[in-house]
Formats: sequence, C-alpha cells, structure tokens
Amino acid sequence: MLSKTFASTVIGVDAKTITVEVNAGGSVPAGNKFYHLVGLPDNAVKEGFTRIEAAVKNVGFRLPRLKLVINLAPADIRKEGSAYDLPIALGILASTGQMDGSALEKYVIVGEVALDGNLRPIKGALPIAVQARKEKFKGIILPAQNAREAAIVDNLEVYGIRNLVEAVEFFNGERSLERVEHDTREVFQDEVNNYDHDFADVKGQENIKRALTLAAAGGHNVILIGPPGAGKTMLAKRLPTILPPLTLREALETTKIHSVAGLLPDNASLVTTRPFRAPHHTISDVALVGGGSNPHPGAISLAHNGVLFLDELPEFKRSVLEVMRQPLEERRVTISRSKVTVDYPASFILIASMNPCPCGYYNHPQKECVCAPGVIQRYLNKISGPLLDRIDLHVEVTPVSYDELAGEQISQTTSAIIMERVQYARDAQQRRFEGQAQVYCNAQMSSTMVHEICQLSQAGRTLLKTAMQRLQLSARAYDRILKVARTAADLDGSKDIKIEHLAEAIQMRSLDRESWAG
Repeated sequence: MLSKTFASTVIGVDAKTITVEVNAGGSVPAGNKFYHLVGLPDNAVKEGFTRIEAAVKNVGFRLPRLKLVINLAPADIRKEGSAYDLPIALGILASTGQMDGSALEKYVIVGEVALDGNLRPIKGALPIAVQARKEKFKGIILPAQNAREAAIVDNLEVYGIRNLVEAVEFFNGERSLERVEHDTREVFQDEVNNYDHDFADVKGQENIKRALTLAAAGGHNVILIGPPGAGKTMLAKRLPTILPPLTLREALETTKIHSVAGLLPDNASLVTTRPFRAPHHTISDVALVGGGSNPHPGAISLAHNGVLFLDELPEFKRSVLEVMRQPLEERRVTISRSKVTVDYPASFILIASMNPCPCGYYNHPQKECVCAPGVIQRYLNKISGPLLDRIDLHVEVTPVSYDELAGEQISQTTSAIIMERVQYARDAQQRRFEGQAQVYCNAQMSSTMVHEICQLSQAGRTLLKTAMQRLQLSARAYDRILKVARTAADLDGSKDIKIEHLAEAIQMRSLDRESWAG
C-alpha cells in the first residue's frame, strides 16, 4: 500500500517542500534489511528510521516485517536533519493500515521523534510555514515548541503537537487539535525595541555618542580606538538602542535567519529587537560569514538588520577579517558548494573596537606608552587598508575623568532622545531614496548617487581636496566622507552639506592621519 506525506527542507533562508512516499508490501528474504530509504538522505535522516522504529513500538503500534520503500522527492536534493522523522512515521503507519491517511496530503508535517514518541523542536519552522502557505497547503503540523513561530504566518492552519499519538489520533478523527493563532502585529508592537541597556548609563563621552548617532542615522560602520577601560564595549553595546525600531518586514527577515540557525528559544515567535552579535576573536572565517559542508548562516547574517561588534579587532585572524570585505559592500553573502549555492542576507552596521597599541596607552593623556619603535605600526597593520577603507568613522575614545565618573548627575542623553534624532534623519533619507531598490540609508548609496546627492560648495570642495591630498585618501574614503557629511546634514535638518558637516566627517578619519603611524 502506498501513502504520501509532505515534509520540508531549508535551503539558505527559504524552504522547499519534500514529498515523502512510503510503499509497504512484499515479503523480506531472511537476513535482508526490510526498509530502504532513498532520495539522497544524510546520516541524520538515515538514523531517523531507528528512532521511528522504537517510537512506533513504544506508543503501541507495530512495525510489520514488510518491505518498506521510503522515497524523498525530489531525489536530486540532499535531505538533511531530523525533521523528517514525523512524516516518515505517519507515512509508515498509513501504508501499513494502522491509521487513516486520507488527509495527510493536506498538510506539511515536520518534527523529530524521540524514542518514547514525544516530539522535539526543529530548525526553520518559519520559512517552512511560509512555503506551505505559498503552495496552498491547508495547514502545518509540527512540534508544539515551534508552533508560535510558525503561527506568525497567516492564512495557514498551524497545529502544535507533543507526541506521535496526537498526530495519529488527529488524522483518524479521534482528536481535535487546537489551532495555534498569533496576532503578529500586536505581539510586535508590545515587544519591539525592548532593550536592557541605555545611553543614560554612559557618563561623559559626548563626542563618542555623537559619532554613534551619526553611525545609527546613516547606517555607517565605525571603529573605536582607545585605551583599556575607556568605555568602548559599553558604548558599542548600546548602539542597537538608538537604531530605528525594526519594521515588521525586517523582524520577519531576521526571525527567518535565526529560525534556520536554530537560535530561537522554544515557544518564541518574532525577533523584535535589533540583533547584536559579538563573536570572540578566535572565531573562524566559516563561522563568521557562514558555510560549512551543509551551509548555515554565520555571525554576519545573524547580525542582519542589527549590529556586528568585533571587540579587539587586531586580535582577529587576518583571514577572518578579509572575508568580510565583500559582504560589507554587497550586504549579502553567497556560499557556493559543489552541489548547492545559497544566499544569506548580511545588512548590518559594523562596530569595532581596538587599543591603539599592544600596551594600550599610545596617545593616552596621562599614561606613557611602553611599546618599542615600530611596534605600533605593526599592530595597526594587522588590519588591512581595504578593510579600514570600508569603515566610515574612526573615532578616538579618551578615558573618562574622575569628576565625570563620580558625579551623581544622571546623563540626560538617553537612548530614546538620541533615537528621536536618528529617526528624524532616517525619515529624511527614506523620502530621498523613495523608489530606489535596496537603498534605505546614506551608507547604502552607490557612487553615482553620491555624486548626485552630496553636492558641495566651492569652500567644501577646497576643504575636501586639501584633506584628500594631506591624508592620501582613497576614492572609497572620498565617497564615505561625503556620505557621513550628508548624514550630519540630515541630523541638522539641512538641505545642503555645509562646511561644518564636511569638517566633522573628515575629523572622524583618525586612522588616516600621520600621527597614527607610530
């Protein structure tokens, strides 16, 4: 007897429906294996049959010694993971006459089966539900822990179950399952922009707050250079709190990536705050950009629509930093393997921090640097010029004085106040780039757009020419200075880029100055 169920596999951040065909019939010669699993299954799928066999028996069903042929179609796509356990188990029970399989084809079914018949959560529930709705399935049946995540998708019946028996009884008409419903917009509005940190916690450092305001307003990358204990990490952690709140579209994009990576907590639904990823400096290039034999998103994709923080930048392996150059420009990363090519979005703000030298006290106002001649330059050379060129703001962080630290006055520069200014600038950019595909902020402007939008007065052109000659800036640095100047003008509500806006953008190129040569 032949039965058919539908499962799903995740490729990149999208899903593809897989047909699970189970045929039971015919005798099995003594000593031969009674089941055959075909359709390019990986080891996790192959091992699933052992789990299914134990689960089926432990919940009171039987597994007749008939010849079982299980086909996962299309057969030319590699099937990975444990989410095929539940559809295969139901297909076997239907093909052996132990349950009614007439309604199986109306649903996408996914879930990992434990030996006692209970279900464990899976990865990628959201993209699977999106694809199920796209292909007009009536609903999706999956582990209860993933139900809220899948219920984000409207016009699709979502049923969360806890064990194999519940699924069988549902299809036999012996049990009615409660449909999981989720008011996505209400939950999104209740939880959006709920952060634990605030810029009000930071005493002093007003110039750094200004630099991070520019970074948030224009989507610019930034590097903070300063001695240990100056507050670089503290400031970086608060950058997401001044970014504009996630839109529902951005929240869904971000949730899909975290779902595929298996990073959503059980019973979670939407990611409602800007991601903040801070990988350790021992991270590998594959872990940073994504990949592996079975490609998975890396740290830069998990920071999509948020912030990627690289603390102690020179301590990262140079090969790791260099693989970021292309994603920083294209805002996506393409992982190519012999049998598959996947795209992961990677639109994030990079914020990096570093000490100015190995001892940490070069240019310190009070402590003397003890590094030998040439050591500072070698330390800075760990970061390549092309990577620094892609960082718009180079900002020196100086230590906070005792009076500022000990003062009881709470800073009036809260994240909410700064975010209002950032939102004002972003609104101006949204109007400016209306109709431009994939351009939402100044940092995303192409060179053509920069020359059209960032017009300078004669005095401004003279100032920029002098800076270019004195600092020996590249063409990319030229464009980025203009983008930052345009952001400064947007924050001030100015239609034109004034001389002070341009001067501020040039001032924030610390590492281009000769004084940093060591």
